[in-house]
Amino acid sequence: MNVKAKLAVPGVVLAALMLFPATQATAQAVADEDDVDVEEVQTPNSQEQGQTSLDDSFTTSRRDIIREQRREAFKDTKYNVHLRSFYLDRNKFDDSVSKAWAGGGWAGLKTGWFRDRVSFGVTAMGSFPIEADEDEDGTTLLAPGQESYGVLGEIYAEVKITDSMQANLGRRAYDTPYINRNDNRMTPNTFEAYTITGLHGNAAEGESEWRYGGGYFHEIKERNSDEFVSMSEDAGADVERGVYTLGANWKKGPWSIGAIDYYSDDIINIFYTEAKVVMTLGEEWKLTASAQYTDEQAAGDLLLNGTDFDTNQWGIKGDLGWGPALFTLAYTQTANDSNMQNPWSGYPGYTSVQVEDFNRAGENAVMYRFGYGVAAVPGLSFYALYVDGDEPSNSGQFEKSEWDFNAQYAFPEGALKGLALRFRFAQVEQDDGTNSTLDDVRFIVDYVPPGL
Repeated sequence: MNVKAKLAVPGVVLAALMLFPATQATAQAVADEDDVDVEEVQTPNSQEQGQTSLDDSFTTSRRDIIREQRREAFKDTKYNVHLRSFYLDRNKFDDSVSKAWAGGGWAGLKTGWFRDRVSFGVTAMGSFPIEADEDEDGTTLLAPGQESYGVLGEIYAEVKITDSMQANLGRRAYDTPYINRNDNRMTPNTFEAYTITGLHGNAAEGESEWRYGGGYFHEIKERNSDEFVSMSEDAGADVERGVYTLGANWKKGPWSIGAIDYYSDDIINIFYTEAKVVMTLGEEWKLTASAQYTDEQAAGDLLLNGTDFDTNQWGIKGDLGWGPALFTLAYTQTANDSNMQNPWSGYPGYTSVQVEDFNRAGENAVMYRFGYGVAAVPGLSFYALYVDGDEPSNSGQFEKSEWDFNAQYAFPEGALKGLALRFRFAQVEQDDGTNSTLDDVRFIVDYVPPGL
């Protein structure tokens, strides 16, 4: 059965938020009319008209200062509207098909700082089917059953602790190696979390720069869901546990190194570290060398899958830039003990690509990639890559290889500025005796109104 272009909850929520600026502007205009405020009855004073006492001197009243700070916070409000159309057609190894065409996106706002201390943000997001057959479910563009969904994905507060440190409270998107947006469908992952982040120094001015963060992640909203569930439940455990995180990154000049740890009691502990160095080779050539390492272990009472697993993966990567061209060579190696896991987001491995992550137990992989930005056509870019993986150590799993092609055009100016078109194709070949293949085709249209 086909589900045709039906506007559901997401359409209503997104439309309401897009109309919000008018409502907010009206509220601000009313707030600006100080002369018509209704004052509480106050005891009169004996001061003669035209006189000013010393305790009223030198500055405006505290009430006027608060009013002005409130006006500035509303004035500095920033709006975020991102509309998206996404078509995905995946023909799998067993000849089954997952296919859908969806529309949606997200819309929200973030206020300026109230009293230079607190700001607030809210974002609604959702997806609805344009063309989607119930028998071709599984794209994760829509909710299970090819249904539409809508959700208040972000509602949070930011609190300044110092000028370089802030607390983040509530539901919002985050970007770290193992907890991130994973924004490769209709809407991103968001998380209910309580964190502190900070930045000290400025690497752009030659100083040592420290970025750091830590906190507690309580729940996650997956890309195609309208519900927040506990982090451990999302990982596959039948209990409710959160994730404690702590990490930092140091950067100075061409060097960068950092590490972060994710610990979920009785579920899993993930440690990740990465280092990079940038080397200039002549006037047009630049080499970036990177190395990464992940260690994963079962934690506590082994409530994730009942087994005591311990595994790791390491990788190296070289990016050689020459003008608008980029050549990349990468290699990863996974320990034999068990498959690597990324229960809450996209996988950060250097050979993780459009379809495959190449992180199964005992699986080693090498990636060759070429990207190019077409100078003659501003906004046009493409890349092609090939990943060759060897046979994993677990029985019943086969050697795989994948090649991808991606082309994107973002209108740089004119009436269509803010519109981006993207085509992605991937083919995975499996060495199962019949060389069966998986084909993955995607067409994506994104639109962000200029100025937002």
